[in-house]
Amino acid sequence: MLDFVLNFLIHGITHASWVVKLVYFLVVTQLTIFAVTLYLHRCQAHRGVDFHPVLAHFFRFWSWISTGMVTREWVAVHRKHHAKCESAEDPHSPLVFGINTVLWQGVDLYRVAAGKPDDMEKYGRGTPQDWLERQVYGAHPYAGPTLMFLVNIALFGVWGVAISALQMVWIPFWAAGVVNGLGHWWGYRNFETSDMSTNLTPWGFFIGGEELHNNHHAFPSSSKFALRKFEFDIGWALIRGFEAIGMAKVLRVAPSLDIRPNVPLPDTETIKALLSHRFQVMTDYFKGVIVPTLREEAAQAGARVKALPRALRRALANGGRWLDGAAHTRMLEAIKQRPLLSRVCEFRARLAAVLERGNGSSEAMLANLQEWCREAEASGIQTLQAFAVRLRGYALVPVRA
Repeated sequence: MLDFVLNFLIHGITHASWVVKLVYFLVVTQLTIFAVTLYLHRCQAHRGVDFHPVLAHFFRFWSWISTGMVTREWVAVHRKHHAKCESAEDPHSPLVFGINTVLWQGVDLYRVAAGKPDDMEKYGRGTPQDWLERQVYGAHPYAGPTLMFLVNIALFGVWGVAISALQMVWIPFWAAGVVNGLGHWWGYRNFETSDMSTNLTPWGFFIGGEELHNNHHAFPSSSKFALRKFEFDIGWALIRGFEAIGMAKVLRVAPSLDIRPNVPLPDTETIKALLSHRFQVMTDYFKGVIVPTLREEAAQAGARVKALPRALRRALANGGRWLDGAAHTRMLEAIKQRPLLSRVCEFRARLAAVLERGNGSSEAMLANLQEWCREAEASGIQTLQAFAVRLRGYALVPVRA
């Protein structure tokens, strides 16, 4: 009897090799990542995709048994993050809490945010509230991981304890820590969004496509996160696979931009494109107007004007929104010393103001945009003139792939 117990504790019922244990661990953790990114994030939080009820329930069940996550809580915390991004009310902003806190204690920040009933009611609407959710998943969130713990021990003996511990750490670290932390602190940006979101890598394999975090913040409701030709989103690949067998229905994908030739002035099609792609427009302005202006003035000034530090150059893309007081003052002083740069930065600020007033009268926005284009084309600044010509021809091209 003692030999049987010892043998069970050491090997479990599977007597699996370390290779099998490793494969098992990778499979179950990857399933959890897919449950988070596909179901909790893209389906429930942003309504970008619907899944067949059987598949949706599997994802909901797996989220519960592997981590104890409650759908309503996860969705509410994430929606509040988008609504209050980088502000004092953001549940997990590195700007507010610091990168080390979000990276290593992200799960604690999540628990604090999930413990606010008013936020759960406000931001958690539309999530499942059936009998299973009320009586099992939501009522007993810790029962899921406990059941998984017992299953792992039964399969692998004492090794199951280690596997369960790593499972419980894996998702909080990568989802709550890396995506919410590093994804607002380090990486590259395709879009000058009104937050600090970044893409960690152009190839979203490891965290289900969540690596493309800046793309997601630019188009939150899009079920596809890869928005450049060189980017890959494994989550989107799975969605298309499920769609092919009738298990998923794509509801929203970010539209692409088209440039119409020979458009004399911005029109209603331009306005629709700008409202959808306002972050792309400001990114285009930075790359197409401000960056060439910096190069031109540097070439003309030579050693007479000190080059702008890299941080200040990058801050010109968003008007210095995230600089502290001293750095913002240095940026303004540097702009004053460069007349041409000062002029194009002034036009950038005016364009940003037009786009930010997009929720008002479309007629007023159109009139302001037309005036902006006329003045830009009359400025005598070649890059600004070319941008204005391009801008007035913007139009939307709805896409699904």
